[in-house]
Amino acid sequence: MRSYVLRQETCTSRMTRSGRLRFVALAATVLSSPTVVHAASLGENMDAAVVTDTSMDQVQPGRIDRAFALLHDWNVVVGAAALMLPEYEGSDKFKVMPFPLVSASFGERVFLDPTGLRLDLYQDGGLRVGLKGGYDIGRQEGDSDYLKGLGDIDAGGILGGVVSYESGPFKVYAEVDKTIGGSDGLTGTLGAAASHRYEQFIFSADVSATMADDKYMAAYYGVNAIQSGRSGLAEYDAKGGLKRTDLKVSVTYMVNENWSVTGAAGAGLLMGDAKDSPIVKDDIQPFAMLGLAYRF
Repeated sequence: MRSYVLRQETCTSRMTRSGRLRFVALAATVLSSPTVVHAASLGENMDAAVVTDTSMDQVQPGRIDRAFALLHDWNVVVGAAALMLPEYEGSDKFKVMPFPLVSASFGERVFLDPTGLRLDLYQDGGLRVGLKGGYDIGRQEGDSDYLKGLGDIDAGGILGGVVSYESGPFKVYAEVDKTIGGSDGLTGTLGAAASHRYEQFIFSADVSATMADDKYMAAYYGVNAIQSGRSGLAEYDAKGGLKRTDLKVSVTYMVNENWSVTGAAGAGLLMGDAKDSPIVKDDIQPFAMLGLAYRF
């Protein structure tokens, strides 16, 4: 089955270079489940270019011909959306900002979206095992008045793995992400998703739970003695464990084989030591999105 959802493996938890890029990175993480439609699966599959072996009496295709054949293996979606989500994970204040809907796939194994790059190394029926890489933009204390005195969390690269199994419209998946630099933390996500197409509509839903280790929790939810003195917040030692659960739904209307309109909404529920952190102002973290996209 070809999933009708965009992974935003998702891009997740990840926001701007000087404000806007940090927001986009966090948004990509929030949307890394099936809330944005996957570039490779919108509408009917695009016709693939067929390159056959030439016999001795045929002329070999030129470089331009081979380049065009290669381009036909790409499925690309570009678009824009308006997105509402918290200023940071745990905030009770919201921002509404533009968000780029950009994703691409090459063949059946390479996928690119705002959360990063995924390469499927093994496929057998509905089973897929792959590697992924991305970028954790970290967190800036200027992102919100609530973060004043807590300092910045540096950006870092992300290396991870993903295992998924699809059967009909259903999918289960597990992901592990290791941040290199920044929080130097480790997160893991378990989830289940479903998608269904009815005439020109694509309906998607995803439920997931995210765990994090001590390093990640200390960076994003802990308050050490220095931070306490600067911010006025009580010291807090955040330990690893279950960080949050998420529920996300989306509806996409296929205007034609190229144009689509997507509406998405969902909410995360912070749990464990994340929920009890003095940084957290609201443990319910909702989002909503409306976007327009074009598939090449």
